[in-house]
Amino acid sequence: MYTFQVADDHPLFRNAILEVLKHHYPDSIVNTSHDLEGTIHSLERNPDTDLLLLDIHMPGSQDLFGLIMVRQKFPTIPVAIISAADKHSTINRAIGHGACGYIPKSCAPQDICEAISAMLNGDRWVPEDIRNNLRPIDDEEKDLAGKVATLTPQQYRVLCYLREGWLNKQIGYEMCLTEATIKAHITAIFRKLGITNRTQTVISLNKLSLDEVTSN
Repeated sequence: MYTFQVADDHPLFRNAILEVLKHHYPDSIVNTSHDLEGTIHSLERNPDTDLLLLDIHMPGSQDLFGLIMVRQKFPTIPVAIISAADKHSTINRAIGHGACGYIPKSCAPQDICEAISAMLNGDRWVPEDIRNNLRPIDDEEKDLAGKVATLTPQQYRVLCYLREGWLNKQIGYEMCLTEATIKAHITAIFRKLGITNRTQTVISLNKLSLDEVTSN
């Protein structure tokens, strides 16, 4: 009996995945979540999860952060990305950062089933048109990912606001935190990333941004 975690905030696709799992793995346990925080809490309760199906763009999982965070916290749990983004560079980087597979949301149910079966057997699965064209990511990006993985989800959220040019007061208001708390988060972010100012923060975060950002 398998245990799955389906992490996706789009109800239609989440239900499609659930139908595939219900049909092909009727005795399995399937847990669901709709944001990164809920996904992490669920995995903490279910450390023996056999496969996490992770939406790369769900709340809290902007760009590659969700994948990087989960791989750092739960290195033994296989992670398959599910996403509307199907650009080769996006798939390549997701695999480079530790995903065992990448399932575009345009895949037919039989392809989703094939992908899940392959990954449960310990194999990697990506769309056929990129299988012979995967390339390793560079050491600089790996090093940066390791630093970003040390951020808390709240710190990463602050980091994203910094990239958008928000002031500390604006960030505090949006997150219902005091300006002093935001400053403390920024100090911690600078220390963990080995940087000293906002400009360097933006440059660092942009290095982990995906080439395309699509809605769910």
